[in-house]
Amino acid sequence: MRMNLKVLAATGLFAVMTTSAHAVTEIAWWHSMTGALGDRVAGLADQFNKSQSDYKVNAVYKGSYDEAMSAAVAAYRAGNAPNILQVFEVGTATMMYSKGAVKPVTEVMKIAGEKFDSSVYVPAVAGYYTSPKGELVSFPFNSSTTVFYYNKDMFDKAGLDTAKGPATWQEVLAAAAKLKANGERCAYTTGWQSWVHLENFSAWHNAEFATKNNGFGGLDARLKFNSPLHVKHIENMANWAKQGYFTYAGRKNEPEAKFYSGECAMLTSSSAAYANIAKNAKFKFAVSALPYYADTQGAPQNTIIGGASLWAMSGKKTEEYKGVAKFFKFLSQPELQARWHQETGYLPITKAAYDLTKKSGFYEKNPGTDVSVQQMIVKTTDKSRGIRLGNFVQIRGVIDEELENVWTGKKSAKEALDNAVKRGDELLIRFERANK
Repeated sequence: MRMNLKVLAATGLFAVMTTSAHAVTEIAWWHSMTGALGDRVAGLADQFNKSQSDYKVNAVYKGSYDEAMSAAVAAYRAGNAPNILQVFEVGTATMMYSKGAVKPVTEVMKIAGEKFDSSVYVPAVAGYYTSPKGELVSFPFNSSTTVFYYNKDMFDKAGLDTAKGPATWQEVLAAAAKLKANGERCAYTTGWQSWVHLENFSAWHNAEFATKNNGFGGLDARLKFNSPLHVKHIENMANWAKQGYFTYAGRKNEPEAKFYSGECAMLTSSSAAYANIAKNAKFKFAVSALPYYADTQGAPQNTIIGGASLWAMSGKKTEEYKGVAKFFKFLSQPELQARWHQETGYLPITKAAYDLTKKSGFYEKNPGTDVSVQQMIVKTTDKSRGIRLGNFVQIRGVIDEELENVWTGKKSAKEALDNAVKRGDELLIRFERANK
């Protein structure tokens, strides 16, 4: 009897040891993707979980980017931050200077003993998330850029060339005039007005948005988007609004609905809007490059990224970092990246994913879907690498307020941009003082 008890005890102990040896390490991933994109994120986590048995990634929706960041800050202070947090690009500087709160991707890979080569990523993407020391601080995930969409049916009716979109802003104006003359009530609208018309506009024209290489060179950067070039563009748009050529429809992606519903003929917005437009539009449409001013030296250069990256939070166990590293390696697979790019309109973040997509004939079957990539694979300059500023979320809010004053005729373009720079600089100074 005693022998049996000993055997049972030993068996039980062995079972416990076996269970412990094969315990699954759980990885919490907080994200901000909704709808079809949220489903795809959940699918990526599920696919990873089924590919191995050591780690389980739990994808949890935590609200908008702003809400998820706030929730993560509170969770970090309480000692229960997620392993991975999805953060939009304007939150990059804030995350980088969150002392002790994050673990750079390069470091995570070293901890896990994973080979990692950041050169496989598209330079304009990887460069944005790289520290002055050359460390990749966050993992590029859903990167997008701004592009130009146009309704081919409306263009055809107005006698415009449907084979190509307007290449310059002067051509946008000419197209808008023809569309209006043909009875269209909304010729042109734009999503993400600050991102498109000041941030990307600056990089596309190889012009400074801010000093210190747009913030990459130090916390003492100051805003510069009230130059004669910027003022000219915003002033032009204000005049277009008065003439009925430009329709303002919201600060974020709300204007996209005006395009895919068939109300507006032209739209500037994120390349990631492609899937939603393709799903909802009942007309033929096309994608072309962001327009530029032909008389500006250095234009067009390259556009800059939007979207978000994945950050590894600090204070986690080595085994958890190994799981995070495995997941990041999983997400880097060319086949997976190519499929993500094709299904969502986000950029292929690796060169291999782009090559696979090109070889598959996807771009030929879906004309214009490679425009975002072509705008981003150009070698960047100090003025076009991107914009990385502290308190950038709040600065965008200031810009939105001031631009709305222009569209409603309350302020001139110069007055509004000067004021936005002044208010924005105050936010930069506050961030600089807090992070010295």
